[in-house]
Amino acid sequence: MKIKRIEVYQADLPYSGGVYRLSGGREYTSFDATFTRVITDTGLDGWGESTPFGGTYIAAHAKGGRAGIDDIAPAVLGMDPRQTTRVYDAMDGALLGHNHAKAGIDIACWDIFGKAANMPVCDLLGGRIDTPVQMISSIGGDTPEAMRANVAAHRAKGFMGHSIKIGASEADGGPMLDAERIQACLADRQSGEWFLADANNGLTVEHALRMLALLPDGLDFVLEAPCPSWVETQSLRARCKIPLLMDELIQNDADIIQAISQNTCDGVGVKITKQGGLTPSLRQMHLCHAAGLVASIQDTTGSDISFAAILHLAQATPRNILRCALDTRSMVSQTTAQFHAPITNGGATAPTDAGLGIIPDMDVMGTPIAVYEV
Repeated sequence: MKIKRIEVYQADLPYSGGVYRLSGGREYTSFDATFTRVITDTGLDGWGESTPFGGTYIAAHAKGGRAGIDDIAPAVLGMDPRQTTRVYDAMDGALLGHNHAKAGIDIACWDIFGKAANMPVCDLLGGRIDTPVQMISSIGGDTPEAMRANVAAHRAKGFMGHSIKIGASEADGGPMLDAERIQACLADRQSGEWFLADANNGLTVEHALRMLALLPDGLDFVLEAPCPSWVETQSLRARCKIPLLMDELIQNDADIIQAISQNTCDGVGVKITKQGGLTPSLRQMHLCHAAGLVASIQDTTGSDISFAAILHLAQATPRNILRCALDTRSMVSQTTAQFHAPITNGGATAPTDAGLGIIPDMDVMGTPIAVYEV
């Protein structure tokens, strides 16, 4: 089996909540998605998605990702897509870094691998664990009352985890507003729920310490991605009793190894596009497992195809380290594929269909914006 053709598609994914707000005044109303279809000489095909969180989340943006595919695609034509690590080696040889450009091709190769083996991708990633994967919501920064209501709305849909965004500017209320947001979102906390207070690298150490000092004792939450640099995060770590989860600063194997060796965090946000696809994400999940770090399996954002990859990896993640997975479908109002994985009692289960179990909506995909073939 060989890769014969690669097609690239683009679609805009409107944010389902209108305006999504992050620390530092960052706002998003839609996301620029890139979809990659890999077609083999046997007729089997696979799909992957890469949807960066705009251009100000990490050093990644959609147009750059598509430019990266232009360098990568010729290097993997003619290769066996089932040899996922060898395909990734070829992509690394063609382009250094730029994880988000490689993610779509890598995910599509796993989709083909599953179809060729007549197995769901989660079984290829180590094996299905037969318990549902608990879901985490994504609650954009807003007034404390609005965020509390947003948590309640997701709770009503069965979500057991909630990622609440903090990082208010001094002009908007600073640490006091962030402390109020955290307290409001946890006010109705139910047994078994897990909360992240996520700053998306938007806090100074001083801001974080002031915020934490304003909170009452006994609030059960994890502080995610508080500061923009390793030095600041390490400084906060030494003075913070709250568990820390790193996200944006963890983009490759070496970053996880550094976090382990320096005892910088207690968990990692494994985001498939940010890590570069399922191949590196699986390896990094194993590093977390070996070191006793918990992992939240997510992506920067995305649609049904992105969620399929998330759910399959989460389905194979040991439950003692898994801390929820992100349902990217809830973040956007555009459906891009059929993917049967309903949320029931707070969890979802990867389908047993071969591959990712998706059927892309070709009306949404439209005409390829780029084609590469042997």
